[in-house]
Amino acid sequence: MEEQKQDKQIETTKLSKESPFVFISHDSRDAEIAEAFSKLLKSVSAGMLKSFRSSDNKGTQGIEYGIEWYPKIIESLQDSSDVVCLLTELSINRPWILFEAGMAKGKLNTPILGIAVGVPLSNVSTGPFAQFQNCDDDTVSLTKLVKQLVRKLPNSEPDEDVIKQQVEIFKSKSQEIIKARQAKSQVVEVEKTKESNESAKLFEEVKLMFKELPSRIENVSQRTSSRNNRRLHPEMIMKLTHYAIERNIDPKFALQIILMPIKNDFPWIYESGIVLVEKVGKVKHIHSIKGFREFWELIDFTFDNPVFREMYGIDEYEYRYFREIPYLIERFFKELEYRKVEMEEDIKKTADNERFGEIRG
Repeated sequence: MEEQKQDKQIETTKLSKESPFVFISHDSRDAEIAEAFSKLLKSVSAGMLKSFRSSDNKGTQGIEYGIEWYPKIIESLQDSSDVVCLLTELSINRPWILFEAGMAKGKLNTPILGIAVGVPLSNVSTGPFAQFQNCDDDTVSLTKLVKQLVRKLPNSEPDEDVIKQQVEIFKSKSQEIIKARQAKSQVVEVEKTKESNESAKLFEEVKLMFKELPSRIENVSQRTSSRNNRRLHPEMIMKLTHYAIERNIDPKFALQIILMPIKNDFPWIYESGIVLVEKVGKVKHIHSIKGFREFWELIDFTFDNPVFREMYGIDEYEYRYFREIPYLIERFFKELEYRKVEMEEDIKKTADNERFGEIRG
């Protein structure tokens, strides 16, 4: 029932907005391209078409200092009338792009507009984005997409020639950014090749001295591989966190242990969990924290969403472990609360004994 109410509130908010609001989803390394696209929208609409991009640290289109970034991103997604995904060679299939698109489409039913920037359209029309009508970065296609966004402004009369002119400026800027990036990448690649050649030469010299070295390296590699293939069981995680409680280690570190297996693939869950632990010490019971309920809903949304399960190829074991995470956190903090009560009782008992001894004395 609560989810239905939230959905209705979101729909009401969107319907009541007089002006459209564009959420620009992008990889942080594409911040300059996102800024150029934002300027494009502003220039063709006389500043009337508002947008949000998380990487903006110059103006008012990003996240202000001191504000919790995750709730701000969710709030901006909820307020948006359209989500534009800038799909470059750096951002295709990146977790945050997929999360923002999945949240917008799966939960908010907001239109997703994918733009292939500097890459073939066929490269971006795969995986989750295969279901959308994506846009190429040629002038005609971009002009049509921008015109589509400007038309959502009340009483707007977009001038196609003006839009086309500004699109050309955006194309020129984005190509300039990509070329500079590629040139820098080539320099780095040359340096890596030099280092690789030197390493290969050194290895050949060492191999002549120690004929058994390659076989030893192979054995070590096999042992390392077998260690990497081991999986952490929830009970093992609980033992580690229990040990953390016994040693009075900061709960934040214990929570990092619980979230460790998902840090790389699902950073939004990891970061949300770390934000959650900051709030736990300020309340008596974990269930009284709104953030805990939101954290639980975030895990439900992520691992019940077929987009993510298909994208990451989550098997049955991983699925069960991921769904167990809220329970592990809940059990951990319940034990922590229980230990605190025990300590308080011990302190009280010690104080009572001391007072009793003073009276008898």
